[in-house]
Amino acid sequence: MTEMEFALNTFYLVLSGAFVMWMAAGFTMLEAGLVRSKNVSEIVTKNLGLYSIACVMYLACGFYLMYPGDDVINAYLPGMGTTWGISLAGLTANYDLGYSDAADFFFQVVFVATAMSIVSGAVAERMKLVPFFIFAVVMTGFIYPVQGYWKWGGGWLDAIGYTDFAGSGVVHLCGASAALAAVLILGARAGKYGSDGSVTVMRGSNIPIAALGAFILWLGWFGFNGGSQLAVHTVDNANAVAQVFLNTNAAAAGGVLGAIIISKILTGKMDVTMGINGAIAGLVAITAAPDTPSGGLATIIGLIGGVIVYFSVVFFDSVLKVDDPVGAISAHGTVGVWGIMATPLSGAGAFGTQAIGAVSIFLWTFITAGATLLVIKAIMGLRPTVEDEMEGMDASEVGVSAYPEFSE
Repeated sequence: MTEMEFALNTFYLVLSGAFVMWMAAGFTMLEAGLVRSKNVSEIVTKNLGLYSIACVMYLACGFYLMYPGDDVINAYLPGMGTTWGISLAGLTANYDLGYSDAADFFFQVVFVATAMSIVSGAVAERMKLVPFFIFAVVMTGFIYPVQGYWKWGGGWLDAIGYTDFAGSGVVHLCGASAALAAVLILGARAGKYGSDGSVTVMRGSNIPIAALGAFILWLGWFGFNGGSQLAVHTVDNANAVAQVFLNTNAAAAGGVLGAIIISKILTGKMDVTMGINGAIAGLVAITAAPDTPSGGLATIIGLIGGVIVYFSVVFFDSVLKVDDPVGAISAHGTVGVWGIMATPLSGAGAFGTQAIGAVSIFLWTFITAGATLLVIKAIMGLRPTVEDEMEGMDASEVGVSAYPEFSE
């Protein structure tokens, strides 16, 4: 590899990482728009904090757990060894990888924050900041890296042939599984469900901001999926990146169409929040294998994801009474499973192996996240008082109102 090729790959990876980092703004705006105005400052604080915690914890230990090299315990548990806590400041060029070690770290760390952002939206409006941030430490420093090692670090899922190009399972299903555990332990927002089984609609504060968040995520996903090619220095790599971009965009468009069409058919209205989640669903669905389908198949995979997210949101909210304010469990979890299982449609992976991957990621994350949250709950509690929740998390947790000129 020439120095020019190495430099080109490193620049591409760093630029892709910057695109994925921008997704933090997308999650923040999406969640801020879909929660009530009295909780917007608190949700912004959650996203600022979780991103920063993810960066520090992945630097301290997560990266080395996920990519231990030869320093492993077995195919299921990575080792720590002499790499524990070593700063990445000394990393240099690595011609074996084809790009800088530091670029590799930067690209990976923004993925960790994405997984944790999924939890933030699902627990919105009723989880205090301190316990949330403590959970973020464990999630980003241990829970996420271990299952990430199983596939991307050369662990047992990689050995059996599980396919997950950019993380429908490793990132999105992992985040959604943790979110489901958190929501089940927390319970619903005060007033969400009546004793007679009724469901109270708690409308978001700002639909344009939520839509802006979705478009930011859409843009950032080009780095998320495109950067996962990890190289652009040859004709084959450049063509692969172009196909990934094409498929990512096509799947997102299909997801929007699937969600708004099924909404129109079933309710007579094109629900904009379903359209927003449809875009994310399409993106999540294609992430497991954005490099192998044709543009047409990618559109269909995304469209099916958009239909799935509609039914999943309704099912969780109205049937199971699982309160997920932004639909994160459905868009990233239910559709994440669809994305994992759809890879064989384009010749990537096998259905049985993909199912093993989905089940293992879900069980690991759900159990470890649930156990962590139960410990935190026993020590300090997770929720504010009912009075503080009804007044709004901005007042009790942040002390700053996002919209001081308006009342709820």
